[in-house]
Amino acid sequence: MAMDSQSVGEAPAQNTAAQKFYFAAWRWHFYAGIFVIPFLIILAVTGLMMMFITQFDGRDGERIAVEVQGTALPVSQQVEVALTEVPGTVLEWIGPKAADLAPVFRIKSEADQRLVAVDPYAGEVLQVWDRRAGWYDLADNIHSTLLIGTAGDRILEIAAGLSLLLVFTGLYMWWPRGNALAAFVPNLGARGRAFWKSLHAVIGFWTSGLLVVFLISGLSWAGVWGGMIVQPWSSFPAEKWDNVPLSDDTHASMNHGHQNDVPWALEQTPMPASGSESGIEGVPQGTPVDIDALVALGTSLDMTGRFRVAYPGGADGVWTLNRDSMSSDSTDPVNDRTIHVDQYTGRILADVKYQDYSLMGKSMAVGIPFHMGLMGTWNFILNLVFCMSVIFVCISGAVLWVKRRPQRAGRLAAPPMPAELPLWKGAVLIGLFTAMAFPLVGLTLLVVLTIDLLLISNIPAMKRAMS
Repeated sequence: MAMDSQSVGEAPAQNTAAQKFYFAAWRWHFYAGIFVIPFLIILAVTGLMMMFITQFDGRDGERIAVEVQGTALPVSQQVEVALTEVPGTVLEWIGPKAADLAPVFRIKSEADQRLVAVDPYAGEVLQVWDRRAGWYDLADNIHSTLLIGTAGDRILEIAAGLSLLLVFTGLYMWWPRGNALAAFVPNLGARGRAFWKSLHAVIGFWTSGLLVVFLISGLSWAGVWGGMIVQPWSSFPAEKWDNVPLSDDTHASMNHGHQNDVPWALEQTPMPASGSESGIEGVPQGTPVDIDALVALGTSLDMTGRFRVAYPGGADGVWTLNRDSMSSDSTDPVNDRTIHVDQYTGRILADVKYQDYSLMGKSMAVGIPFHMGLMGTWNFILNLVFCMSVIFVCISGAVLWVKRRPQRAGRLAAPPMPAELPLWKGAVLIGLFTAMAFPLVGLTLLVVLTIDLLLISNIPAMKRAMS
């Protein structure tokens, strides 16, 4: 993904400080691109897969049409229908987005968790499938961990951080120095390498802003920068729940697999616990605290669009009503809402809305569904164009490298290192800031810089191979 300048043979002499800094930026752009290109392509392709599946089939495959006829059965009766097909423990009711779509029940069976779609009018099971075992889940697992668990998460975190370096060095190299129009509009009349260079630079520029947004929102899910640094200080404080007993479990315990079922800002917040007189009135007194009452409560609280009801887990567990744009419940993150209800008294223990999140929590509440293309048709189309652009910029960067690379074997053809690095103090400060903000990226940059300065520059054989 190298927005590179002239080929090595065409490069201007490195006389001025600006030229030396340009070649330094070009060299780091090249190094970052070598590592990042395959991962950006993987992320773009799997992102496209997930968007298309969500758009036409639903994240969990829940877009199953039914014929509206008469009055829908009570949810409790729908549960009985689902359990006759898949015996087990009901974990969640996933409400339909429209009257002509089937509700879905998540049931923990002896084998695994299964999803059961029920016709609420005819009272019959329409479809049964394994949760987290479809094409969406495969794409999501690749997108988040490369199918190799924590190691994959760390690799992708490094790749995302280096992609930021790629963007910033690319923008520096792209910055108009002559014909300003050529920097914004591709030269379709050019031929050969000049044509590829023009497309790469211009499309890279128009893509760069969105790419930064996607990288930051993606990094906020990553294990180190997101899970250990950003998310803890951005999480919703459980202290806001006055005199409510807390469970040892956090909201993250409600997630299943690599997909997330609760808002980012709540993942590390402790769950409230049932079994006290705390909270405010929710389910009317004298009404059984069951799934029918909880669905009715959600409806009365104007949980518009689709909302979900998670069953209590254990003796101190709570009923949880959740409407989350990240989970494709709605297209408007401002309407996100999570409500916890005591399983014994029916009282509302916690009611968390978008307005209650921290600034970073609000940013993620908007950024994640935007990242996933869940904020409406416009968002889907924008992300579709964006992903295709990222793939093209990656491929065109590789093409530019091949066209510039000498034909002699054993040459990586990295851009030349300047004899002196001007503004090196500023570069060191930027490196230190990066290391503190993104520890894995900072460590990676330190390793690469050490190799570049101590080995490649001082060992003749390596210097020839990289030149």
